[in-house]
Amino acid sequence: MNQQPLDPSTICFGLSPELDQRSCATYLQLTGRTEFARIFASRLSPEEIDSLVDLIAALMRKHLSKQEYHQLFLREDH
Repeated sequence: MNQQPLDPSTICFGLSPELDQRSCATYLQLTGRTEFARIFASRLSPEEIDSLVDLIAALMRKHLSKQEYHQLFLREDH
């Protein structure tokens, strides 16, 4: 996937698989912004946190190899 500038106005789902992928990537980047992540996480219940982590972990196990998980998510060099 090409590295595009982060532009929330380009988020649009349902028109094409390629646009869905780009929109999802932008959406994920926005949720990873430090201030947003801190505030949002502080407002989630323990059950919501468990559900969110379970969903993301399950999707990562399904779509990433162990090596990709360590390189891309954990940012480990080995």
